[in-house]
Amino acid sequence: MLQPIGDRVVVKVKKEEEETVGGIVLASNAKEKPTQGEVVAVGAGAYAENGDKLPMTVKTGDVVLYDKYSGTNVTYEGEKYLVLHEKDILAIIK
Repeated sequence: MLQPIGDRVVVKVKKEEEETVGGIVLASNAKEKPTQGEVVAVGAGAYAENGDKLPMTVKTGDVVLYDKYSGTNVTYEGEKYLVLHEKDILAIIK
């Protein structure tokens, strides 16, 4: 499994919608980039300027909303993941 370092988070990307609410099937280039996923691993956290370790806000299993253009796409063992900084996560979906 991928283990992020620092304040990075590994997110399993939510599958893209194949069709619209009206039932129209979308071509792959017409689909929007996913912005939701499940956190599968978190790093140890970042350090403040004074040397104190800052705790991570998200934890494994959280479903999150992240910025559309953030992170690095990674394919590991056939699964799509996104590695991003915790600051690029906009919200936890409950």
